[in-house]
Amino acid sequence: MYQLKRHETLAASAWNEDQVRATIEAIAHDTEQQWDEQTYWPIHPLDRDFPPPVPAYRSLYSGAAGVVWALHYLHQAQAITLDLDLAALMPRIHETYRQAPDTGSVVPSFFLGEVGIALVRWRLCPEDATAQTIFDQVAANIANPTNEALWAAPGTMLAALWMAQWTGANRWVDLYRRNVDYLWQQWHYNPTWDCYLWTQDLYGSISQMTGPAHGYAGNLYALLRGADWLSDEQRQTLYQRTAQMLLNTAHIKGNTANWYPTVTRNWLLNRMLVQWCHGAPGMVTSLAQTYPVGRSEPLETLLLQAGEMTWQAGPLKKGTNLCHGTAGNGYAFLKLFRRTGDQLWLERSRQFAMHAIAQYQREKERYGLGRYSLWTGDLGLAVYLWHCITTEADLPSWDVM
Repeated sequence: MYQLKRHETLAASAWNEDQVRATIEAIAHDTEQQWDEQTYWPIHPLDRDFPPPVPAYRSLYSGAAGVVWALHYLHQAQAITLDLDLAALMPRIHETYRQAPDTGSVVPSFFLGEVGIALVRWRLCPEDATAQTIFDQVAANIANPTNEALWAAPGTMLAALWMAQWTGANRWVDLYRRNVDYLWQQWHYNPTWDCYLWTQDLYGSISQMTGPAHGYAGNLYALLRGADWLSDEQRQTLYQRTAQMLLNTAHIKGNTANWYPTVTRNWLLNRMLVQWCHGAPGMVTSLAQTYPVGRSEPLETLLLQAGEMTWQAGPLKKGTNLCHGTAGNGYAFLKLFRRTGDQLWLERSRQFAMHAIAQYQREKERYGLGRYSLWTGDLGLAVYLWHCITTEADLPSWDVM
């Protein structure tokens, strides 16, 4: 049901709110100290899988925009104090991205491109020109053939949701619905699995993936988040197909459930993972706040089984981060606590938090610097730690902007 070598034994550390608060403050202070006018924040060795084309990343996922968002969020929540003028940083971060984009070319992507960066810029310093950039880029990304959240419409259409909420302008609702129409047209029946699935044309490969980053969970999340803007028929179809899809593609053993990264039957090439981007934690975080409570009893059970899978697998060796680390998995417990009210899930989230603090300290000592990013590094951990105190369950930049 999961790969043991990717996980480590959970440390038996009691919840210590003072230590949690001190770690949040330490991450924020270190991040402020590392700011550089020219290169922003250092690229961590673990984020250098290949030579980066730029001296600094700017994206929401692994770059400066995500760092600025997290510091702003924690400052607004009164979790930290700051000296940096974050609003003054964003125009420059945005413009330098346009001049030398992280991935070699300007792309609309919510996580890795201009939409995510511009959205943070608008949030901190709202200007009409920035809003128009967001609108144009979201519209340009509707027919992106990857059909997943990291690069395509299921990610960028979230920007339309946020802008509609912040501005109240109808054009953002219309833009969101245009995205829905395209995504719906790409949603096709798969007789092997007796459910509707999307096909991803991603990195030169054609597949049907399951998780929130690259697969159907992220697509469902984008649709469920805007369910009130769908027609009654679409909404009911969405709820029915969601339950059918999750149940039919799940692999259940005892009181646990997990999903392969794709629905292919070549299990040797499709190994089970237990992390936000692939596997049980991502399914819980995508559905637990967006799918109506009590509508499908089998799905309610499945979410609990996925949470149990996340607990039994334990913390991830890859570190503390949101995308494929201990904090991302811990959000599954916070989501289930908010959905069920069962204190067990809050206790588990806090145990993962204490373990993640030890991981953070260990990695900081090993590399001699922090990991300055939202989805792959320390800033995502800091927000997770704060939510373990407040018992909120909103994934940074995904559920909350």
